[in-house]
Amino acid sequence: MFPWLLLALSICAHPGTAVPPRHMDSVLDILDALESPARGGSPGAAAALGRALGVCSAPGCRAVLGESPGPPERPPALTAGQWRLLTELLRPGPAAPALGAVLAPDGSAVALGPLLAGIEAGLRSAGLGRPLPTLDPPADPLLAVTITEALGTSFLLAQGGGRNATALGPGGCWDDVENPQNYTLRGPPSPVPDAVAIGAMDGAVLGARLARGPLPVAELLRGYYGTRNGSGAGRPPSSYRRRSFGALAGQGRLEKEVAAVLELLRTLSPTSELLRDVGTQEVAAVAQRAAREFSERYVECPAIVPRCLWGARPYRGTPALLQPPLGSVFLHHTLEPSRPCQTFGACARAMRDMQRFHQDTRGWDDIGYSFVVGSDGYLYEGRGWRWVGAHTKGYNTQGFGVGIVGDFTATLPDPDTLALVRDELLPCAVRFGHIRPDFTLRGHRQLGHTDCPGNALFQEIQSWPGFQGTPVAQGLG
Repeated sequence: MFPWLLLALSICAHPGTAVPPRHMDSVLDILDALESPARGGSPGAAAALGRALGVCSAPGCRAVLGESPGPPERPPALTAGQWRLLTELLRPGPAAPALGAVLAPDGSAVALGPLLAGIEAGLRSAGLGRPLPTLDPPADPLLAVTITEALGTSFLLAQGGGRNATALGPGGCWDDVENPQNYTLRGPPSPVPDAVAIGAMDGAVLGARLARGPLPVAELLRGYYGTRNGSGAGRPPSSYRRRSFGALAGQGRLEKEVAAVLELLRTLSPTSELLRDVGTQEVAAVAQRAAREFSERYVECPAIVPRCLWGARPYRGTPALLQPPLGSVFLHHTLEPSRPCQTFGACARAMRDMQRFHQDTRGWDDIGYSFVVGSDGYLYEGRGWRWVGAHTKGYNTQGFGVGIVGDFTATLPDPDTLALVRDELLPCAVRFGHIRPDFTLRGHRQLGHTDCPGNALFQEIQSWPGFQGTPVAQGLG
């Protein structure tokens, strides 16, 4: 008998043993089962189970939430497959941090560990379970169990790890966004890869919400993330995580709390040894750098969905390389699709459609734009920062082409989408050396015989920093 047939028969014979996809929907199913009153569940069941499975392995987190009560047995409410998924997500191990991530409906990879730690801290702050301890030296317990301990220790280790040591990132890619099973990091892991940073921000934001009053965790997460890669209408709240986390812990507060948690770690084992020869001024410098770089990467600058995540075809041929910093940014509207995309699923589909049209109909090597902006709160990588695009004929080597999904002849993109380009993308492109500080911004119509980027959008960008109003060629309308 064929091996694949034996496997299929074994799964059919024992359906509960199949491991669900590594998707937030699977986590919601697990939480529904654990919190069901009919099965003896409660809102704190998942968080307590997570700690028993080892969510809180770091000394600072244990000081806040307490020691693990020991390895638990599988709750009767969970299938064998659900139990295996949960244990793999919460015990990824330092050698395989990617195993702790799930795909959220907004396209983000979210580490479950810091998310559940923040949820438990929030529930206990609201009076559900044992009160949180008062830390000495004082530190914010919610931020300690989600982000500041991981951030402080990561930058402390990187400081002594040589020139190539990294403290943040990288991101990664899923094998299949419809049935995610494997998440592969796109480079050497740091102690805080992107999925951990995102899980930590979500844990802090949701923990703060629960601290104001407990509610079922599955209900909270379903409202925050949505379901099924954004099948619902409109942006999910999770796509605003950078704004929400920034309001909760701006760079100044984050710096203060990283320094505070490092002082707390001086009193705990085994981190007291790590900090033995580190003075107060050095702690302050580590905290300042950690807060600044974290805020720049995860709060102030927009998230970019990589090609592998939206399902890009390979580039045809060999891409020509840009020579940054470049002097220009050229703004476009896509026209087709004519409607803005507001979910990860819709925006990824729009990217695939545009790439197929550009390659198969126009005969280009790849999608033409450098980046595409969805109304879901994300940038989508086209040819990116390194490759010459095919967006503004005659000027492709001189600047980046940014397309906003939609037809903006008569209407504008929503204010959040405009702000993402104007207030986040452009300043961050300057900050990281992709474009010059004295860059010029132009609409496509100024450089060719076209209506692009639409009358309404072209009128809007004339008030933006860097806009150069002298047209090279007039638009059509």
